[in-house]
Amino acid sequence: MPPSAGTQEARVEHPAGKLWPRPQPVLLLIWIYLCCGLEGRTQGRSGSNEWTSWGAWSGCSSTCGQGASVRSRRCVRISREHACGGDSHQYRLCRLPECPSGAMPFRELQCALYNNRPVLGDQANYQWVPFYGAPNLCDLNCLAEGHTFYYTFGRVLDGTPCSPDSEGLCINGRCLTAGCDGVLGSGTHEDNCGQCGGRNSSCLFIQRIFSEAAPPSGQSYGYWNVTLIPIGARHIRVTDRSRNYLALMGSDGRYVFNGDWAIDWPGTFQVSGTQVHYSRANDRDESLWAPGPTGEDLHLQVLFQEPNPGIEFEFWLPRDAYYALQSHRSPLRQPQTREVEVGPGPQEAAPAWTRPAPSSPGFSPPRGQLIETETCKPCPGAKGRSQRLLHYCRSDFVFRARVLARLHMGEETRYDIQVQHSYKNWTPLERREFLWAPGACPCPLLVPRAEYLVAAQRHINYEGTLDRLLLPYAGYARPWTPREDTRIQEVAKQCPQAPPAG
Repeated sequence: MPPSAGTQEARVEHPAGKLWPRPQPVLLLIWIYLCCGLEGRTQGRSGSNEWTSWGAWSGCSSTCGQGASVRSRRCVRISREHACGGDSHQYRLCRLPECPSGAMPFRELQCALYNNRPVLGDQANYQWVPFYGAPNLCDLNCLAEGHTFYYTFGRVLDGTPCSPDSEGLCINGRCLTAGCDGVLGSGTHEDNCGQCGGRNSSCLFIQRIFSEAAPPSGQSYGYWNVTLIPIGARHIRVTDRSRNYLALMGSDGRYVFNGDWAIDWPGTFQVSGTQVHYSRANDRDESLWAPGPTGEDLHLQVLFQEPNPGIEFEFWLPRDAYYALQSHRSPLRQPQTREVEVGPGPQEAAPAWTRPAPSSPGFSPPRGQLIETETCKPCPGAKGRSQRLLHYCRSDFVFRARVLARLHMGEETRYDIQVQHSYKNWTPLERREFLWAPGACPCPLLVPRAEYLVAAQRHINYEGTLDRLLLPYAGYARPWTPREDTRIQEVAKQCPQAPPAG
């Protein structure tokens, strides 16, 4: 029986002749939503992630030295309207044993392929060598030997060094350097923790100020512990702006620099698997820097000469090494073999000096220092106008100097001095000099942190291998005062043919 008009179901004729039910509006909307969502997800995959896996790395482009290897992948396109994001090729640095001496460099070999071949539209033949003065180092720029022009033979082959001193390699006409992952042009760097491509999450940043003051008045100055720098520390920086001296000690108790009461010259020191760069300028600005990582615990100390304005230090530390640092938070006084000698006042005479004896069993003497119990006898003083005139005229150098440190070196004593002013010199003096004196008990005796007016000789040994300042035994060295300055300038006028100061 045919359905009534109110209940008749709408039908749609299919092209094949079959009749399909007309979809209801709600069902139609659901069907459109599902189809559009599926299409959107398909297009998203084709636009970003439809790559095959990377293939194997190729062999190195060079048979020795450094070169490049390559790997590739293929884009599987679901839709021609969208391309895969990213590169289809990836290059990495490969290092092989150094090339034998006399081997032809890669770029030179490429230029030599055009030897005796006509170029520039004429029949002339040339011998070609690399030319590095052109703008693009990854073009094969070759100079005609014996001529003043060069020719560009297109691009160099991939893996050619950009220049003789460059770490970069030419890839597709561009000079690329390798990141920490070895991939050329990746731009990936190590973080402060030493993790390639990391985000500083595996270590801690330590930044503090050592603000302990110098010992109270009446107590001796000396070495004090600032901090422990645990094993594995990186990017170490220390800054001090005072007349004190930073000192660094290894885990074996031996000083790296500025130890044993001897002040070293600024420079680079190799210690525990890293380089420590130590600098000092203007006698106040002092710093050290080390990239790390350190291969052992290091002890940072300060040799107090005056009150401490604050020593700033920072480094990055592995998380598992933080406990070692916490257990050394309290600054403790470093045991000493002797105290720092404080210079006498302007009118005070230098006291007799007792050389130190070992302070504990197993004590080993500091490097270059002779340790024994002996009291040095007082020195005969070179006083009076006649002595002053005699020493001034016979000396090669007369200068005012501040004594920074004193150290025994065999049977001699070495003073580290800072020249303040020169009255007479045979040759120009540096700002910092070493002044040598014969004997373990030199006369006159100079004490650190005092200023003296010194008359010295130029000492050159027989072989000509030594050229240094020498303070002779019973020579002239008086504590500097304005009155002493006036006296020495009066003497300078009476000394015949004295070389001018400079």
